[in-house]
Amino acid sequence: MKYLNSLNKINGVGPQKFKLLFNHFESLEAVWRADLTELKASKIPEKLAEKIIFERKNINPEEEWEKLEKENIRMITLTDSDYPDLLKEIPNAPYILYVKGDFDFFNNSPAISIVGSRKYTDYGRQAALSFARDLAAAGITVVSGMALGIDTFAHRGALDSRGKTIAVLGNSLDDESIYPRNNVNLSREIIENGALISDYPIKTTAGTTTFPARNRIIAGLTMGTIVIEAGEKSGSLITANLALEYNREIFSVPGSIFSPYSFGTNQLIKQGARTLTSVADILEELDISREKTYNTKVEKNPSSAEEKILLDILSPDPTHIDNLAKLAKLEVSAVSSTLAMMEIKGWVRNIGGQNYILL
Repeated sequence: MKYLNSLNKINGVGPQKFKLLFNHFESLEAVWRADLTELKASKIPEKLAEKIIFERKNINPEEEWEKLEKENIRMITLTDSDYPDLLKEIPNAPYILYVKGDFDFFNNSPAISIVGSRKYTDYGRQAALSFARDLAAAGITVVSGMALGIDTFAHRGALDSRGKTIAVLGNSLDDESIYPRNNVNLSREIIENGALISDYPIKTTAGTTTFPARNRIIAGLTMGTIVIEAGEKSGSLITANLALEYNREIFSVPGSIFSPYSFGTNQLIKQGARTLTSVADILEELDISREKTYNTKVEKNPSSAEEKILLDILSPDPTHIDNLAKLAKLEVSAVSSTLAMMEIKGWVRNIGGQNYILL
C-alpha cells in the first residue's frame, strides 16, 4: 500500500495507468523500483515513465505512509471489500480513495447527494437543510462536497438529524489542506458522524481542476442527486450531468423564474429531471423503505415550564417567534432565551427570519 500511495503522488498515474502497471508487474514494489525500459514495457506513455523515474527520487514511501497514519487517513483501493459498490460502476472510478472517519457503514446504507450553488437565497438554504434532515431521518446518507453555500447546509442538515453524511473533497484530507478553511470545524463534525473522502494524496490543495474530478465521485457514490439552486453555469450542473451519464436519478428543486440562482434547476426540470417537493418523492422513485432508519431522534426532556410549552407548540413547519410567544402566552424575551437554549440542545433550529422548526 505504501508504494501505491507514493505512485498516486505522481501526477498522471491515474486509474487506467494503474491497471497497465498492475497487469505487467508482479508487485507494487516492483513498479516502484522498475527502470525506464521496464516501465515502458507496461505500455504506459514514455513521458509518464520518465516522470515516474524523475519524481520518485524525491518521494519516500515510508515517510508518506507515516504522514497518512499521523492524520488518521486510511486508504481504500478498488479491489477492497469496503470500496463503494456504486462507485465501482462508473467508467472512471478512482483506484484509490482516502478516507478520514467512519466509512464502514456505507455499502449497507442508501445514499443521496445534494449539490447547489455557493451563492444562495434563504429559500435555497431552507430547502437544503430540510431535505438533508429528512433524508438523514429516513436512514439515508447525505453526500455533498462541503463547499460554501448549499453543500454546507446539506451536511449541516444531516448532522442536525444525527444522521450520516459524507463530504467528498477536491483536496487532500490532512488538516492543513482542508478547503474551504471556513468549514474546518464542519469537517471535524463530519468525521465524527460519517467521513471525508478524496482521491487526492496528502498535501494536495484545492484548485480549479480538482473540483470537476471530485464531482464524478459525488455523482458515482449515490443512487441519485438533488440539485438546489444552480445558476446557468453552476458547477453543480456538472455533477448532475455526470449522474445522468452514470444512469442515476436527478431530482431538481424548482425555484422562482425570476431568480438567477434557479435557472439551472428549472432547466433540469425542463430536460426531464424529477421535480422534488418532498423526500417522499425520492423514497418513491428509488423504492427506498423508511424502515431502514437510524435512531436519529434526540430525546427531549424539558428542564423548564417554558421548554415544555414550546415543545408542545413547535413542529417541523416553521413558526415565527412572535407567533410562538402568542401561542405560548409568554413574553418574546422569555421565548427567545428558551429557544436559544433549545437550539444548543439540538431540539430546534432557527431557519432564518426568527422562524423556528422542531428537529
